[in-house]
Amino acid sequence: MDLLNTLVDKGLRRELPTREEALAVLATSDDDLLDVVAAAGKVRRHWFGRRVKLNYLVNLKSGLCPEDCSYCSQRLGSDTGILKYTWLKPDEASKAAAAGLAGGAKRVCLVASGRGPTDRDIDRVAGTIKAIKDQNEGVEVCACLGLLSDGQAERLREAGADAYNHNLNTSESTYGDITTTHTYADRVDTVTKAHAAGLSACSGLIAGMGESDEDLVDVVFSLRELDPDSVPVNFLIPVEGTPLAKEWHLTPQRCLRILAMVRFVCPDIEVRIAGGREVHLRTQQPLALHLANSIFLGDYLTTEGQAGQADLEMIADAGFEVEGTDQVTLPEHRVKAGGGCGSHESAGCGSHDGAGCGSHEAGGVCGTAAVAAEPRTDLVAVRRRGAGTDLAPNA
Repeated sequence: MDLLNTLVDKGLRRELPTREEALAVLATSDDDLLDVVAAAGKVRRHWFGRRVKLNYLVNLKSGLCPEDCSYCSQRLGSDTGILKYTWLKPDEASKAAAAGLAGGAKRVCLVASGRGPTDRDIDRVAGTIKAIKDQNEGVEVCACLGLLSDGQAERLREAGADAYNHNLNTSESTYGDITTTHTYADRVDTVTKAHAAGLSACSGLIAGMGESDEDLVDVVFSLRELDPDSVPVNFLIPVEGTPLAKEWHLTPQRCLRILAMVRFVCPDIEVRIAGGREVHLRTQQPLALHLANSIFLGDYLTTEGQAGQADLEMIADAGFEVEGTDQVTLPEHRVKAGGGCGSHESAGCGSHDGAGCGSHEAGGVCGTAAVAAEPRTDLVAVRRRGAGTDLAPNA
């Protein structure tokens, strides 16, 4: 297929595809799907080999959020039955992080619900970062705390944070349809602040909220323009009690096409499969490793993920290897350009804000996507273990 050959050539040269080419990837048929995966896989292997970076989420503060993001189980007035608790103490957060690191995670993503941190919150997170880094040499820490005020990104960097996650989630033209308590421009501003402070910028999207193909391409092109080091791709987890609970339209094939499109647009950027992979990719998860080079290990913020051991077995069975702490994630040219904080280069809580972290969940219908099978509500389980509980975490 001429389209795929063109996209592979462009990906190997780090050349941006045209919007028409990106839209054409999303419009490919199921008959051509393996060809699409193989083509995008060439680009993925060229820049990242067969390594898979593992990231682990710690939900520092769950629920009680004043924002009205339609996809989020922690939103204002939600009745989702999720765990609700205030800030974990540094030793509690460090203990939670240790489980993921023991399972092979290279990066810990510290997430807190809310519009954005106060200066006191920054102090709290600084203490948590110190506790984690004191106990774990070489660990990368990403913070995901919402909208940042002036000077807060610099304070997080001084405290030892390597990265900051804040997702754009969807296109600017449709952003007001999913959130009214802040704007798309607010999100762009926070990503820009993190970048300017020397933090590795992580920003991604949520697919499956009723957006069109054009919306998906718009947000991915906007992300490419912001030049983050990592792009988490979330698939809406339709949690009962949220406004998007009935959005069950994604298929495994649709998810693979979306991941392939992101890889072609962001060839040398860490692409992470974030929230919703277990719900929407299901048995096709191993194929997605040919497109993305990063995943979350274990549970998400408010929902359960695949068992950590199953993640590790999946990676090995698919012929990939877990990226070690001594390995640099990003290609050399991106590290030299200032991306990635040396060997600490990306992150992404998948989303402090959207599906990726699992508290912010994901799924939906897009453009001319195939009609999904019956909703797999059996695959959505509220997290009842790990941070904020007395039970051992899933790592």
